[in-house]
Amino acid sequence: MSEELLVNVTPRETRVAVVENGMLQELHIERGSQRGVVGNIYKGKVQRVMPGMQAAFVDIGLDRAAFLHANDIFRSAQLDAGEVDDPPAAPPMQVQIPITELLRDGAEIVVQVVKDPIGSKGARLTTQISIPSRYMVLLPRSRVLGISARIEDDDERARLKSLMTELARPGGYGYIVRTNAEGQPAEALAEDIAYLKRAWDLVEATSATAKVGSCVYEDLSLPLRAVRDLIRRDVEKVKVDSRETCERLREFAAQYMPGLAEKIEHYSGARPIFDMYGVEDEIQHALEKEVPLKSGGYLVIDQTEAMTTVDVNTGSFLGQRNLEETVYRTNLEAAQSVARQLRLRNLGGIIIIDFIDMVDAEHRRQVLRTLEKSLARDHAKTTVYDFSPLGLVEMTRKRTVESLERQLSEPCHECSGRGTVKTAETVTYEVFREIVRAVRQFDAPRLLVIASPKVVARITDEESTAVAELEEFLGKSIRFQADTQYMQEQFDVVLL
Repeated sequence: MSEELLVNVTPRETRVAVVENGMLQELHIERGSQRGVVGNIYKGKVQRVMPGMQAAFVDIGLDRAAFLHANDIFRSAQLDAGEVDDPPAAPPMQVQIPITELLRDGAEIVVQVVKDPIGSKGARLTTQISIPSRYMVLLPRSRVLGISARIEDDDERARLKSLMTELARPGGYGYIVRTNAEGQPAEALAEDIAYLKRAWDLVEATSATAKVGSCVYEDLSLPLRAVRDLIRRDVEKVKVDSRETCERLREFAAQYMPGLAEKIEHYSGARPIFDMYGVEDEIQHALEKEVPLKSGGYLVIDQTEAMTTVDVNTGSFLGQRNLEETVYRTNLEAAQSVARQLRLRNLGGIIIIDFIDMVDAEHRRQVLRTLEKSLARDHAKTTVYDFSPLGLVEMTRKRTVESLERQLSEPCHECSGRGTVKTAETVTYEVFREIVRAVRQFDAPRLLVIASPKVVARITDEESTAVAELEEFLGKSIRFQADTQYMQEQFDVVLL
């Protein structure tokens, strides 16, 4: 599989695209005014402890107070957690200790952001600090030694476990070995450990004297994070359209991943890099609800506050054999497309996929297997469950930042994000009711109604008889005025 990273740099925005076999798979965006805070470490102050929720709100200097749950608070007993083969997917279930015994109002605390503020929710915090590097993640408050589950070779896992046991012993810290460490020599791992120790020493020294709300450790900028986290052996090239950024990435790679520095090159083409690779068009398509499939079928993706739903339809695909075979082929193609769309749109949380109903149990099993296989390259953790009795597939995808749609779009000002507006007929009758209400409440000989051109046109053309009857019933003169500044649902009844 051919994979490339494309880095587009402008003064206020940086974008990184992951392109596999010529198709956009992931898009990462960082804007100067809205840089994410995931991974940053802050010196915070507990604003309010809430025993009923086993949580606390912490001031870390952001616009909204951040949220810290009791299960995310480090306890000394966790130091002796021992060794694990793989990094835990989520914090393990712990003996519930009342949060009032762990925190108090006004206490100063060093915390790390694990989830950006999303919508109306503040950032999510933990005191179980972790600092990533190229090949591993430092857990300074733990002694856990984990190996990424994506390293499947048993001999390589044993080699890395043995090396890390020896290298990590002097510091007494915990580590999680990342997928990128596969095949790396002891010297490379030792360099990473030394770098991480220096970083943690600096965090401890800075947090001791920092003011509340100060950031004591900031994660790398997007281009550097992309090089650190996204470059794998099957990445052929990293193309950067900024010469300055390209040089900085080469220097970073030369220091931390010498074997991969040569893959970074400057793009100097006349056409913008994202246009050259068709990325801009793919971004526009990723903001649409409907996703066409090559067979003629299509997906409909709806993102709501609670969950994301994906509906699979056959569309114009008629197949060649029978209905069951047509449905099966459509669902197989849809499973691959769904996996790509989840990565591209960065959709997270609960996801419900409504595949077309299949009678054959083996077909259902193959569709589910195709979905799981297609999700294997996703950097975010995913969990897929079997078909429900209603024929739905439920899954979860870890969400740490806003989806692509919410990063690039805002709710429609006309419909307030509903996706629909009241018809001109509905607004017309609302106008009539408001006229009656105004006349009964206030005394005025004449009334002026200001509304959108479409509503006024309907009233004066199709409802002229109703207006005349209303004027006679109320004994008032009613005049209508169209204003292009008014949206379809807006109107004003003015007493003259």
